[in-house]
Amino acid sequence: MEKITSFTIDHLKLLPGIYVSRKDMAGESVITTFDLRMTRPNFEPVMNTAEIHTIEHLGATFLRNHELFRDRVIYFGPMGCRTGFYLLLAGDYSSRDIVPLVRDMFHFIRDFEGEVPGACAKDCGNYLDMNLNMAKYLADRYLCEVIEGIDDERLIYPE
Repeated sequence: MEKITSFTIDHLKLLPGIYVSRKDMAGESVITTFDLRMTRPNFEPVMNTAEIHTIEHLGATFLRNHELFRDRVIYFGPMGCRTGFYLLLAGDYSSRDIVPLVRDMFHFIRDFEGEVPGACAKDCGNYLDMNLNMAKYLADRYLCEVIEGIDDERLIYPE
């Protein structure tokens, strides 16, 4: 059996960043999968499920309400390894193309106040597993350490 693309990336060299993970065809449309890597795999602690869950709710809410991208969002959700998120967009994009979108999304998460959208029993299957303060902390860290001044080392997968 062939390794899937994401298992061919050297996770010992991978830094937090925004990467094109793959591009697939769905009929006539290109679907670009992005790897929004928030922690350094195998070097830093992984994120806990409560903050991941909160980032997922806030990120999905932001993206699906975004004036330019809402109709292009296919999926936003966490990686099983808890080091980042996948964002799937309809269209043929580079990592650099979505830096402003990702920056705006993490500003939204960092600055969010109030009840997390969908964080109630009627709307979510695990609504008690949320941590807004840690989500805001991680969003700020990602903005400061990765997004602001991002360069090719954090936009193109390592060889």
